Amino acid sequence: MNINAILVPVDGSAASVRALEFAIAAIKGRSDIALHILTVQAPVISGNAQRFISADIIADYYHDEGTQALKPAKAVLEKAGVPYQEHRVIGSIAETIHQFAKANDCGLIAMGTRGLGSVAGLFLGSVTTKVLSLVDIPVTLVK
Repeated sequence: MNINAILVPVDGSAASVRALEFAIAAIKGRSDIALHILTVQAPVISGNAQRFISADIIADYYHDEGTQALKPAKAVLEKAGVPYQEHRVIGSIAETIHQFAKANDCGLIAMGTRGLGSVAGLFLGSVTTKVLSLVDIPVTLVK
C-alpha cells in the first residue's frame, strides 16, 4: 500500500490526540508522507440567525472553535518536531472528512473512536461510524 498522506481529524479530545500520536509514530523519519490535521466545525447558525449576527462574529466564532480543537494536537506535533499542515473547515463533519481525504490524496485516516460530540453511536462515535461508511481508504481507529 502506497500512502502519500495521512489525515487525522481532531476535535480537541483525548482520543483524537491518541490518533495523532499513532500517525506521528507511523511517519516518523518519513519525509515522503504528508500529515494533515483537520478540524471541522459543524454549521451552528441557521439562515435566519445570520440576519441578526454579523459575518465577522460568525467567522470569529468558527475560528475560535477551530483554534481550541487544534490546540492539543499542535502541542503534540510541536513536541514531536514533525512537519504537518493544519486545516479548519466548516461543514458536515463526516462528509467533510471524506471529501478532504479524497481531495488531498490521503491514503489513510487515523481517528479516535469517540470525540467530543454529544451524540454517540452504539459502539463507536457517530462521526467515526459515518466516516467508515463514506470512505474507501483504510481508517485506523485509535481508542
